[in-house]
Amino acid sequence: MVYDTSDGTLLQPLKGHKDTVYCVAYAKDGKRFASGSADKSVIIWTSKLEGILKYTHNDSIQCVSYNPVTHQLASCSSSDFGPGWTNDGQYLALGMFNGVISIRNKNGEEKVKIERPGGSLSPIWSICWNPSSRWESFWMNRENEDAEEVIANRYFQEVPSTLKSAVYSSQGSEAEEEEPEEEDDSPGDDDSYELVSMRFAILPLLAEFCREEHNDILAVADWGQKLSFYQLSGKQIGKDRLLSFDPCCIGYFTKGEYILLGGSDKQVSLFTKDGVRLGTVGEQNSWVWTCKVKPDSNYVVAGCQDGTISFYQLIFSTVHGLYKDRYAYRDSMTDVIVQHLITEQKVRIKCKELVKKIAIYKNRLAIQLPEKILIYELYSDDSSDMRYRVKEKIVRKFECNLLVVCADHIILCQEKRLQCLAFSGVREREWQMESLIRYIKVIGGPPGREGLLVGLKNGQILKIFVDNLFAIVLLKQATAVRCLDLSASRNKLAVVDENDTCLVYDIHTKELLFQEPNANSVAWNTQCEDMLCFSGGGYLNIKASTFPVHQQKLQGFVVGYNGSKIFCLHVFSMSAVEVPQSAPMYQYLDRRMFREAYQIACLGVTDTDWRELAMEALEGLEFETAKKAFTRVQDLRYLELIYSIEERKKRGETNNDLFLADVFSYEGKFHEAAKLYKRSGHENLALDMYSDLRMFEHAKDFLGSGDPKETKMLISKQADWARNINEPKAAVEMYMSAGEHGKAIELSGDHGWVDMLIDIARKLDKAEREPLLMCAHYFKKLGNPGYAAETYLKIGDLKSLVQLHVETQCWDEAFALGEKHPEFKADIYVPYAQWLAENDHFEEAQKAFHKAGRQGEAVRVLEQLTHNAVVESRFNDAAYYYWMLSMQCLDIAQDPAQKDVMLGKFHHFQHLAELYHGYHAIQRYTEEPFSFHLPETLFNISRFLLHSLTKDTPLGISKVNTLFTLAKQSKALGAYKLARHAYDKLQGLQIPARFQKSIELGSLTVRSKPFHDSEELVPLCYRCSTNNPLLNNLGNVCINCRQPFVFSASSYEVLHLVEFYLEEGITDEEAVSLIDLVAPRHKCENKWQEITSNSILGTLPDSQALRLDETMDSMGDDDPFTAKLSFEQGGSEFVPVVVNRSVLRSMSRRDVLIKRWPPPLRWQYFRSLLPDASITMCPSCFQAVVPARLGADKCPELQPGVMAISPQMFHSEDYELLVLQHTCCPYCRRRMDDPSP
Repeated sequence: MVYDTSDGTLLQPLKGHKDTVYCVAYAKDGKRFASGSADKSVIIWTSKLEGILKYTHNDSIQCVSYNPVTHQLASCSSSDFGPGWTNDGQYLALGMFNGVISIRNKNGEEKVKIERPGGSLSPIWSICWNPSSRWESFWMNRENEDAEEVIANRYFQEVPSTLKSAVYSSQGSEAEEEEPEEEDDSPGDDDSYELVSMRFAILPLLAEFCREEHNDILAVADWGQKLSFYQLSGKQIGKDRLLSFDPCCIGYFTKGEYILLGGSDKQVSLFTKDGVRLGTVGEQNSWVWTCKVKPDSNYVVAGCQDGTISFYQLIFSTVHGLYKDRYAYRDSMTDVIVQHLITEQKVRIKCKELVKKIAIYKNRLAIQLPEKILIYELYSDDSSDMRYRVKEKIVRKFECNLLVVCADHIILCQEKRLQCLAFSGVREREWQMESLIRYIKVIGGPPGREGLLVGLKNGQILKIFVDNLFAIVLLKQATAVRCLDLSASRNKLAVVDENDTCLVYDIHTKELLFQEPNANSVAWNTQCEDMLCFSGGGYLNIKASTFPVHQQKLQGFVVGYNGSKIFCLHVFSMSAVEVPQSAPMYQYLDRRMFREAYQIACLGVTDTDWRELAMEALEGLEFETAKKAFTRVQDLRYLELIYSIEERKKRGETNNDLFLADVFSYEGKFHEAAKLYKRSGHENLALDMYSDLRMFEHAKDFLGSGDPKETKMLISKQADWARNINEPKAAVEMYMSAGEHGKAIELSGDHGWVDMLIDIARKLDKAEREPLLMCAHYFKKLGNPGYAAETYLKIGDLKSLVQLHVETQCWDEAFALGEKHPEFKADIYVPYAQWLAENDHFEEAQKAFHKAGRQGEAVRVLEQLTHNAVVESRFNDAAYYYWMLSMQCLDIAQDPAQKDVMLGKFHHFQHLAELYHGYHAIQRYTEEPFSFHLPETLFNISRFLLHSLTKDTPLGISKVNTLFTLAKQSKALGAYKLARHAYDKLQGLQIPARFQKSIELGSLTVRSKPFHDSEELVPLCYRCSTNNPLLNNLGNVCINCRQPFVFSASSYEVLHLVEFYLEEGITDEEAVSLIDLVAPRHKCENKWQEITSNSILGTLPDSQALRLDETMDSMGDDDPFTAKLSFEQGGSEFVPVVVNRSVLRSMSRRDVLIKRWPPPLRWQYFRSLLPDASITMCPSCFQAVVPARLGADKCPELQPGVMAISPQMFHSEDYELLVLQHTCCPYCRRRMDDPSP
């Protein structure tokens, strides 16, 4: 029989079977269905009710089932009950009469066999696969329902009848299960519950699902009166659920959330997916043999043994509770989910029984189950805590319409009666109302004394305190109450009546303030006294004070209003809707109620609304509100304006027009601001405003024919503007016309306009010093020093002119200016000297420092150069610099205040110059592969250095190199004793690796030589004729007479010179006059000759040489100087040779050499004891050198025959060779072609 489900009309009876039809089944797509009969046949029919195929079994057909993926049909005979296909159509389950379950693949091959404990005593009568097994991923992992703790896997949860999917996560929260205290193992009395914290998450949906192992869940109902669940693998899920009847049919809802069971109890019962009975769908008069659910709907059909077919529609009511931002609602009929509407956190409480009522208040949660009420509390007082635990259990069955929970009580509403029960279950008080209770709400209060707001059907509204037996009537209206809410201050009451009208009353006066139509629920804003919202007709209505209602579309019921969030219940889903409060804010702004508008804005408006509020409050001079609003949008510019106005008000300013003008100027309302400035008597502020804005035409119009000074100021500002917009030439002209010469010059100079600068400089009067100085500065900067000099001359600034010449290194012009104005010499020569030093012209730099009177700087420069030369091993340069330093110190020593210090430095630097001059040869010998010096020279130098280095060794001079050279040359020249001594000394020093092998070999080979020195190498003292040892412990003096040796500056041989001193009372001038300037004529006439030609010395200006004619006889014994040497020689102490006037008269000018030291030093006198050996001295080491060949008439200060000489003395042949090599003196480096002294 085929019926129409809409009205139960019989469409057509199908005749094809010959006996009773036991079963029918539709294909998944609905295009075909099959029927099985007691006649052992199966017929396949089309949707047009036409039979297309018929086949038979060996026994009556008990069940047929289509594959959900394909049109494959499975049919079973009387010994089998089933079959049931898995969701993917891959496996088929068969329930046997002997209690065995066989799971087979599509080809009929058995894969799993489940043998149940009851065996044939529990024949399987009905099986069914859960069509949506993914819903079972949570509880199918439970190994034991009675476990003390349950770890919740991530799972999908879908709220029934809402078609809205959500994903919950237990990550970050706790899950726990608590067993009830009573021991009742019956399925309906199992009070264990489970806490599962959830957090809303969308993105992990796909990843979580992919990680889940797909498991099909098989529900099995047998006539052992048990309901069981199995996985595809055959593993049982949980325990068997005991039934009180023999089940004949079982079926799942489309989404698998509920199960239908029918059987011998003559009822169609509703169970949860895990087997908890929820209730009865319908009662029949006979056994229920089949029950089915219409796909994707809540329609249920049941077939009975008496032929009755019943059609039901299941409606699931909403069971929920709300307190502020916590919303609790029923899920899957047995669970309670508590949702935090702000943070979107959720917690699931599994009650495992039908949840009938829910109430929530602060940290309390009450859940009514069929046989008891559970009271929960939060673990902590944290507002974000979502962990609940059981506080109390009231094990009693209650029948009530409404349930309310307080801090210490629960309130049960039973039509007209209210009962207050303590958490222990004891009834403390009861209230009887005049009419049916339509609405009840907890409005807060101290624990145990909370207040209740109650609305009755007769329109009466009462306030009840839980600790008071007497109800307080707030007001009574003519219509029934549907919804109530009390304002935050409890001064206003909003009521929604049965006519869908929202009425607002003043509680104290009972006055009706206003009313609005089309309302089904209402809620006051908990943060604002004058704002409420109500819903109805698909709209959300927001009303502020007595202003008109603002509407926007919204589906559902308003149940709460907190700040800018409105909590809305739509079908079974609660959501928090963010509603900007712009409309009510603007309503307050229109009435210039700035403080109230600010309160509304604090509830939640956009940044644009905040700015509008700030601007309106600022123009209304409500600075406090404006300051708060600008702070919210972080507008520092307007905040600075407000703070400045407040400071001015503190100083006593009260002109509101001036304040408002400043506000308008900030807002860009310049003309209005100018009018206010003028009205307040501050025209200058308006002019400044226009100028700053480059609105010069408006400024001129505003100024009219005003003060010329203001006109110039305006032109200057216009020039500033032209400069800023990159029109500099126009700006220069404007600056000049406004008299701002400095700005015109600066702008021209910055752009490099030299022509304009020249015009400006020539137009300016010489009295305008500052602008002219700026012109000169830019001339210098732009590389036109000539115009800069012209400008400096125009204003008479000679010092700047000198500085200009110095900076441009125009030294000739600077020197000329210095000659005319000596006061600027220091400003010229000091930088000149520095420039020379930087360019390695040190001699010229010294002269410049001298001319500038900066002796100290000259010395410091040379000291630094000397140090660098030593560090870089340029010892020849070091010797030269030390010599120059010594001469500088000698020059400075003429100052009595520095005499002692400078003389000490002079002698020290002279000594260092001699050491480094000699060590230069040693260093070249040891470092370079070839030597330019003779072995005798290196031998003499190394001996000279060792005798001189008796104390501290100067920087850079190596004793190892010196001893190594001495050892090598001593061995080569036959001074084996000295060589052995040198090698022994080297053994005690740190020897470089490159010398190690040579020294070791030399030490060995020298020991094979005689232990004595060659007599030819022994030095002779020319004063006492004593042979001195090669190594002298006394140094470079005679061991007998202690007379210091005079060495040649080239070969370092001992020269045949003896220094003598003048007797006390004889001045240098007198000594020179006493010395015979003409050679004696007796016995030696025509024997002395002066070398003036046929020699390299002839090319040297002012150089002289003394030599004796080869035919000259030796000196006579009657020489007074020689007699004096014999008389005074010998002794342990040095006795200088002192001559008197008679000895001086006997001396020949050709035998005496004089070092003419400048003051404060005395001259030094030397007598040559071997006149046949010529000695040459450099003529440039002193500033005044008079050649010997000049007569007395050419040099009146020197008598003929006396020659001024330097400290360094040479053999004439050596000197000639050195001059040829270096073209200058090897010691002082004066070029031979240099005519200057």
